[in-house]
Amino acid sequence: MTKRALVLAGGGIAGIAWETGVLCGIADEAPEAARALLGAEILVGTSAGSTVAAQLGSGLGIEQLYERQLAATSGEIDPGVSIDTITGVFLAALSDPAATPRQKLQRIGEIALSTPTVAEGVRRAVIEQRLPSHDWPDRDLRVTAIDTATGELVAFDRSSGVGLVDAVAASCAVPGVWPPVTIGDRRFMDGGVGSTVNMSVASDCDGAVVLVPSGRNSPSPFGSGAVAEVDGFSAPAFGVFADDEALAAFGPNPLDPACRIPSARAGRAQGRRVAADVAAFLSGLQ
Repeated sequence: MTKRALVLAGGGIAGIAWETGVLCGIADEAPEAARALLGAEILVGTSAGSTVAAQLGSGLGIEQLYERQLAATSGEIDPGVSIDTITGVFLAALSDPAATPRQKLQRIGEIALSTPTVAEGVRRAVIEQRLPSHDWPDRDLRVTAIDTATGELVAFDRSSGVGLVDAVAASCAVPGVWPPVTIGDRRFMDGGVGSTVNMSVASDCDGAVVLVPSGRNSPSPFGSGAVAEVDGFSAPAFGVFADDEALAAFGPNPLDPACRIPSARAGRAQGRRVAADVAAFLSGLQ
C-alpha cells in the first residue's frame, strides 16, 4: 500500500487560512485528489501547518474548516509584533559565523525565553479555540516543535504523552512573539524555526504533497530553504508554494489577524489553479 504524506508548512495566521483555502480549492476542481490528500496516511504539521493538520483530524469537513476562516470574528489576538522584530531575532542568533546550526537554534531559544510576551495561558486559550477537537485523531499526525535548550527538533504524535493543544501551541510558539510552551521540564518553541517544512519527519512515506505559504524564492536563515528541501526529498514530492496573488493577500505581516480572510480566499483560488497538477502527481504514486 502506498503511504502518502500531506506536509503543511509554517506561515502564521495567513498560512493557516491559505492552506485551508488551497485544500478547499483542490476539492472544488479535483474531488478525488482532495479525498486522497485529506485522507493521507501521514499528516505532518509545522507551526501554522500544525493547526491545519490538527483541524483536518478533528472530523470537520474541509468546507466547514474554510468557513471558519471566513468568519467575521475569531479568537486570534494581535501580538503587536512586526516581521522586522522576528527578523531581528534571527539576525541576533545568526551573527556568529562559527556557530553550528544547533547552536544557532539554542541562541534563538534563549531569546525566546527572555522576550516578554503574553502569558502561556493566554496563548494556550487561542490555540484551544483554533482546534475543533482537543483530542489526538486516530491517524498518524505528527506535530513539530524545537526544544529551546538543546535546539532539538521533536515530532509529537498521539503516543508522545503530550496533549494535542500543547503540541500545537509549542509548534506555533514563534520566538520573540509568543511564549515558549512548557511540557514537563522542557520548553518548546516554533517547529518552523529551523525549517518551515521539516521534510525529514515524513521520511517513511512513499510520496508527499507539501503546502508552503511562502514564495519559492523566500530566503531561509538555515540551509537552502524549503524549495531545496522539497526537491531533494527522499521520495517523490510535489510542493505548492504561495503564488503572487496569495503573497499579496498575506500583506506585510502574516501574523496579523486581519490577513485571515483574504488569505483564505487567495488560497482557494490558487487551489483551483493547481488542482489538476496535484491530481496528476497523486495518480503517479499509485
